Amino acid sequence: MTSTFLSSTAYSTVTFDIGDVLCTYSLSPGSSSVNIQSSMLEKLLSSAVWDECEKGLVSESECYKNASTTFLFQTEDLRIVLGEARKSLVFTPEMTSLLRELKFRGFRLYAMSNISHPDFQYLSSQFDFSIFEHVYTSFSVHMRKPDLGFYRYVLEDIGGEPEKMIFIDDKHENVLSAKSFGIHGIQFQTPHLLRTALWNLLGDPAKRARSYLEENAAHHYSVTSTGITFMDNFSQLLIYELTGNRKISTLVEHQYTWNFFQGPGILTSATYPDDLDTTSLALTIIERAKDIVSAVINDMLNCVSPDGIISTYFDDTRVHFDPVVYRVLQTRVYLNGTRYYACGELFLFFLMRFLQRAADPRLEAMFVPVLTERICELVGSKGDALAHAIRILVCDYVGIYNHRDFSELVQLQCEDGSWEQGWLYKYGKSKILIGNRGLTTALAMRAVEVIQKK
Repeated sequence: MTSTFLSSTAYSTVTFDIGDVLCTYSLSPGSSSVNIQSSMLEKLLSSAVWDECEKGLVSESECYKNASTTFLFQTEDLRIVLGEARKSLVFTPEMTSLLRELKFRGFRLYAMSNISHPDFQYLSSQFDFSIFEHVYTSFSVHMRKPDLGFYRYVLEDIGGEPEKMIFIDDKHENVLSAKSFGIHGIQFQTPHLLRTALWNLLGDPAKRARSYLEENAAHHYSVTSTGITFMDNFSQLLIYELTGNRKISTLVEHQYTWNFFQGPGILTSATYPDDLDTTSLALTIIERAKDIVSAVINDMLNCVSPDGIISTYFDDTRVHFDPVVYRVLQTRVYLNGTRYYACGELFLFFLMRFLQRAADPRLEAMFVPVLTERICELVGSKGDALAHAIRILVCDYVGIYNHRDFSELVQLQCEDGSWEQGWLYKYGKSKILIGNRGLTTALAMRAVEVIQKK
C-alpha cells in the first residue's frame, strides 16, 4: 500500500527507540569468541551496573570493572563479547524506509534511546541520524527510560503538545511512561505491524478503503472456509449499494428473479434455484420496471409457509425457511446466526436496511425501540471487522454515536486499506462458511464515513 492518504492533522511528531526497533543484533547465540553465558549477559544488561554506564555516570572501562566484580566476569572477556555484539548491530531496511516516508510526509522525527556513549558513537558511524531533528540519549541527559524525568525533559525540549506525539518502543514499561503524559504509545513488534498501526493512526481509513476497493474492482471474490473462491451476486449487489460505484462490483444480471451464484452452484447442486433474498436485494438496488417488480412480489407471495413465512427459494422442491420475524428480534434468537447467515449482526443490518427502504412510520414505531435496545447490548463487545462495522451502521440509524466499535474497527484495517473478511453466510446443510473481503471493506468504509460526518 502507498501512503497517499497519510495526514498529520492529529499527530505531528513521532519519536522512535533505537535498539530493537530501528536496529537489531545480528550476532547469533553462542557465536562469540568468548564463553559468557547469555543468561548472565542479560542479567548484566538489566542491572544497575549497566544502567550507570548508559546514564553516562561511569565510563565503559569502569563499567566493565564493576561488572567483573559483581558478576565474576573477566574484564577482557566482557569487553570482547560486548564489542562483538556492538559490531553486529544492523539497521532494519524496512524501518529506514518508514523513517524516510514519514519525513517526506512532514512529520517531525525524534529518537529517544537508552544507550551508552561508545554504542552511540559506533551507530553514528553506521547510520545517518540527521533524519531526526534530535536524538535524545540516556548518556547525555543522565536519565533512562522508563524514568518519567527523561520523558519530561524531552517534552520540554521539543515544546509540542503530548496529544500530537507518537512514541514507539519495544518495551511495555517504556510505552506506559509515555502514555502517562498523554502521548500515543505503540509497542513495537515487527516493522510490518508498526507500519499498519501507523497507517491506521495517521491515515484516512475511508479513503484508504475506497482506494483498495477501486484498485481491486471486479475482483472482490467470495471465499469459503474450505478455501474455494467464486463470484456471487449477493455480495456484489451489497458492494455496489455501499460504494455507489457500479464498476467496483461484478454482477450477472437477471431481468426477473435472481440467483445467488453467478454460474453453476458451488459445493451444492449445479442447477441452483433463484432465491428470494438475492432477488429482493437486487430489486431494491437495480432499477426494474414496476410491472416486473409487481410480478416478482406476487410470485413471492406464493412461496409462503403455513406460518406466513416466506420461503428461501423459488422452488417447490426446496422447502427451506429462514425465519426473520419480530419475535426473533425480541428473543435475541439471531445472536448465533441463522440457517444461512453466520453473523448475528447481519440480522440487525438487514432489518435496518428493510426499515430504511420501507420508510413506514408504523413499522418504525414497532421495530426501532427494540432494535435500539438490542444494538446497545452489542456495542463494544468482541467481534471482527464485519461485526464492528454493522454495529456502527445500526447505531447511526437509531441515532446513537458508537465510538467504541469505531475505535476497534480502525485498528483492524490492513496496510492495503482493506479489512479481513468476516463470515457472512453459510451453506444450510454443510455449515461451510462464506466470506468476502471486499464486502467487509465496503461495510467498514461506510461505517467510518458515518462517524466522520458526526
